[in-house]
Amino acid sequence: MTHDRIYLTGIRAYGYVGYIPEEQVLGQWFEVDVTLWIDLSKAGKSDRIHDTHDYRKTIDTVISLVKTSTFALIEALAEAIAQAILSKDERLDQVQVRVSKPAAPIPDYAGRIAVEVLRGRSPNPL
Repeated sequence: MTHDRIYLTGIRAYGYVGYIPEEQVLGQWFEVDVTLWIDLSKAGKSDRIHDTHDYRKTIDTVISLVKTSTFALIEALAEAIAQAILSKDERLDQVQVRVSKPAAPIPDYAGRIAVEVLRGRSPNPL
């Protein structure tokens, strides 16, 4: 397991995930943060994009999933994002995905709701 990481924070997209029926019709903004565990030593020496993970593709994947998913739970969205990212680059050891609802439709609540999943190729990611 490598200790090298790529951080992608503040990925914003409008989607229709939510348990309340209005959330699935009206939609809302979501924010996603992703951490990717990948060995960066080769890219650090070569300075070539093909020796690292092209995080532009990960950002596109996240935005697409947020825009098109119709899950009831953000837990399901986080899981779908993690699995999609892992499936697209075998060099990734593990991925951490945090999905936030900055303005959850809960009366008298102005906070943020977030879930975080950690998924890896090994049975017990660190």
